[in-house]
Order: sequence, then C-alpha cells, then structure tokens
Amino acid sequence: MNAITMLTEDHRAVKRLLDELETTTERGIKTRTELYDRIKEMLTVHETIEEEIFYPALREHPKAKDLVLEAYEEHDVVDSIMSQLGALPVDDETWGAKATVMIENLRHHIEEEEKEMFPTARKVFDADELQELGGRMDARRRSAERELAGAR
Repeated sequence: MNAITMLTEDHRAVKRLLDELETTTERGIKTRTELYDRIKEMLTVHETIEEEIFYPALREHPKAKDLVLEAYEEHDVVDSIMSQLGALPVDDETWGAKATVMIENLRHHIEEEEKEMFPTARKVFDADELQELGGRMDARRRSAERELAGAR
C-alpha cells in the first residue's frame, strides 16, 4: 500500500473516533474510557510508523524538513495531553476540556499533514518509493500492534 494512502486511512479512522468522543459527557464514563483507549492505541501505532519510517525518510528532503520537525512537536503536544487525560478520571470536570484541546490539536495536525506534508511527499517521492515506504510501515504497524497487545 502507498504510504500516504495508509496514513490518510488512519486519519479517517481517528477522526471518526474523535467525533464520537467529542459528543460524550461526564456521565458517559464507559464510552469515554473505551474511546480514549481506542484513540490512544491507534495514535500509538500511527505515531510509531510515522516517526520511525515516514518522517525520517521525508526529512531528508530540504523542502520537507520544517514540516517534519513541526509534526514531531505536534505529536509531543498531543501525547502530553493524552497522558494527562489518562491520569484523570473520565468523569473529572476538567476531562472534557482537556479532551477538547486534544481533539482540536489532532484535527489541526491531520489537516496540516494532508494539506501540506502529503502533497510535499508526493513531489519528493515517486510511486515506487511511496509503495516501498508503505510496505515498511505496514510491517512496522503489525509489530507495533503485537507489542501493544503484549503490554496489556
């Protein structure tokens, strides 16, 4: 699979979960907990394949370096908020506000990748390179998912 297609499909899946999470309330303890866990797992795997394979390959190209550096920072911000959310009871009065900030940051990050980073990647990688990156990312996804399953 093409690397950009794979990442875009991940974005669609995460956005669906964010839409669901956004409508929850403090009373939705089970729903919030389940959605948070699913989002965290998806982001963990997605960030792994981006940070270990896609970003380093793209960063080698001068036109993309600043986009990649910013993306790493955006991952750090979302990871920090996710960590804070994980440490709070989902019915805490601040949980919803933190979740909203996390959702906004993730949507911004996805939009920047799709409107700036991916078009740049299409310019600097040919179709074969995108397929090769996608293959490596798919293999790493499977191993990251196994690692997560083993950690549970």
